[in-house]
Amino acid sequence: MSRLGARGFTLIELMVVLAIVGLLVAIAAPRYFGSLERSKEVTLRQDLATLRDAIDKYHADLGVYPDTLEALVEKRYLRGIPADPITDSVETWRVIAPPEPEKGKVYDVKSGAAGQARDGTQYGDW
Repeated sequence: MSRLGARGFTLIELMVVLAIVGLLVAIAAPRYFGSLERSKEVTLRQDLATLRDAIDKYHADLGVYPDTLEALVEKRYLRGIPADPITDSVETWRVIAPPEPEKGKVYDVKSGAAGQARDGTQYGDW
Protein backbone atom coordinates (compact mmCIF):
# COMPACT_ATOMS: atom_id res chain seq x y z
CA MET A 1 0.00 0.00 0.00
CA SER A 2 1.26 3.43 -0.87
CA ARG A 3 1.61 6.21 1.74
CA LEU A 4 1.34 8.91 -0.92
CA GLY A 5 -2.42 9.25 -0.46
CA ALA A 6 -2.25 9.35 3.39
CA ARG A 7 -3.38 12.61 4.97
CA GLY A 8 -2.63 13.92 8.47
CA PHE A 9 -0.32 16.05 10.57
CA THR A 10 3.32 15.38 11.11
CA LEU A 11 4.87 15.34 14.55
CA ILE A 12 6.65 18.64 13.84
CA GLU A 13 3.38 20.36 12.90
CA LEU A 14 1.70 19.14 16.09
CA MET A 15 4.63 20.32 18.21
CA VAL A 16 4.52 23.79 16.61
CA VAL A 17 0.79 24.08 17.29
CA LEU A 18 1.22 22.96 20.91
CA ALA A 19 4.05 25.46 21.40
CA ILE A 20 1.87 28.29 20.08
CA VAL A 21 -1.06 27.26 22.32
CA GLY A 22 1.28 27.02 25.32
CA LEU A 23 2.64 30.49 24.62
CA LEU A 24 -0.85 31.98 24.39
CA VAL A 25 -1.87 30.35 27.67
CA ALA A 26 1.30 31.61 29.37
CA ILE A 27 0.45 35.14 28.26
CA ALA A 28 -3.26 35.02 29.14
CA ALA A 29 -3.19 33.18 32.51
CA PRO A 30 -1.58 35.97 34.62
CA ARG A 31 -4.01 38.52 33.22
CA TYR A 32 -6.94 36.24 33.99
CA PHE A 33 -5.95 35.63 37.60
CA GLY A 34 -5.15 39.32 38.08
CA SER A 35 -8.61 40.25 36.87
CA LEU A 36 -10.15 37.76 39.30
CA GLU A 37 -8.35 39.44 42.21
CA ARG A 38 -9.42 42.89 41.02
CA SER A 39 -13.05 41.80 40.75
CA LYS A 40 -13.00 40.38 44.29
CA GLU A 41 -11.59 43.64 45.63
CA VAL A 42 -14.22 45.71 43.79
CA THR A 43 -16.95 43.42 45.10
CA LEU A 44 -15.60 43.72 48.66
CA ARG A 45 -15.63 47.52 48.47
CA GLN A 46 -19.20 47.50 47.13
CA ASP A 47 -20.40 45.03 49.79
CA LEU A 48 -18.86 47.15 52.54
CA ALA A 49 -20.56 50.26 51.14
CA THR A 50 -23.91 48.44 51.01
CA LEU A 51 -23.59 47.13 54.57
CA ARG A 52 -22.55 50.54 55.91
CA ASP A 53 -25.42 52.23 54.09
CA ALA A 54 -27.90 49.76 55.57
CA ILE A 55 -26.47 50.32 59.08
CA ASP A 56 -26.79 54.09 58.64
CA LYS A 57 -30.39 53.82 57.43
CA TYR A 58 -31.26 51.52 60.34
CA HIS A 59 -29.81 54.07 62.76
CA ALA A 60 -31.59 56.98 61.06
CA ASP A 61 -34.95 55.18 61.21
CA LEU A 62 -34.77 53.63 64.69
CA GLY A 63 -32.31 55.85 66.56
CA VAL A 64 -30.12 52.90 67.57
CA TYR A 65 -27.63 50.69 65.79
CA PRO A 66 -28.52 47.04 65.09
CA ASP A 67 -27.40 44.36 67.54
CA THR A 68 -26.35 42.00 64.74
CA LEU A 69 -26.00 42.04 60.99
CA GLU A 70 -28.92 39.61 60.85
CA ALA A 71 -31.13 42.39 62.30
CA LEU A 72 -30.62 44.28 59.05
CA VAL A 73 -32.10 41.33 57.17
CA GLU A 74 -34.94 40.84 59.66
CA LYS A 75 -35.95 44.51 59.37
CA ARG A 76 -35.58 44.31 55.57
CA TYR A 77 -32.73 46.77 55.19
CA LEU A 78 -30.91 44.00 53.31
CA ARG A 79 -32.20 40.95 51.44
CA GLY A 80 -29.34 38.93 52.83
CA ILE A 81 -25.92 39.38 54.32
CA PRO A 82 -23.42 39.32 51.46
CA ALA A 83 -20.54 36.89 51.61
CA ASP A 84 -17.09 38.42 51.98
CA PRO A 85 -15.70 37.78 48.47
CA ILE A 86 -12.16 37.25 49.75
CA THR A 87 -13.08 34.59 52.31
CA ASP A 88 -16.30 33.38 50.62
CA SER A 89 -18.10 33.44 53.98
CA VAL A 90 -20.77 35.55 55.70
CA GLU A 91 -19.24 34.65 59.07
CA THR A 92 -15.97 36.56 58.66
CA TRP A 93 -17.32 40.12 58.81
CA ARG A 94 -15.78 42.03 61.72
CA VAL A 95 -18.34 44.12 63.59
CA ILE A 96 -17.22 47.45 65.10
CA ALA A 97 -19.16 48.60 68.17
CA PRO A 98 -20.42 52.19 68.43
CA PRO A 99 -18.69 54.70 70.72
CA GLU A 100 -21.85 54.72 72.88
CA PRO A 101 -22.53 51.05 73.80
CA GLU A 102 -26.13 51.73 74.87
CA LYS A 103 -27.01 52.62 71.24
CA GLY A 104 -26.50 49.11 69.84
CA LYS A 105 -23.69 46.79 68.84
CA VAL A 106 -23.05 47.26 65.10
CA TYR A 107 -21.65 50.70 64.26
CA ASP A 108 -19.43 49.65 61.36
CA VAL A 109 -18.32 46.52 59.57
CA LYS A 110 -14.95 45.50 58.13
CA SER A 111 -13.66 42.50 56.26
CA GLY A 112 -12.21 39.67 58.30
CA ALA A 113 -10.01 38.60 55.41
CA ALA A 114 -6.30 38.35 56.04
CA GLY A 115 -3.95 39.63 53.43
CA GLN A 116 -3.06 42.62 51.41
CA ALA A 117 -4.91 44.22 48.52
CA ARG A 118 -3.28 45.14 45.23
CA ASP A 119 -2.93 48.76 46.38
CA GLY A 120 -0.90 47.70 49.44
CA THR A 121 -3.60 48.19 52.09
CA GLN A 122 -4.87 45.42 54.34
CA TYR A 123 -8.36 44.04 53.60
CA GLY A 124 -9.24 44.38 57.27
CA ASP A 125 -8.58 48.13 57.21
CA TRP A 126 -11.22 48.91 54.56
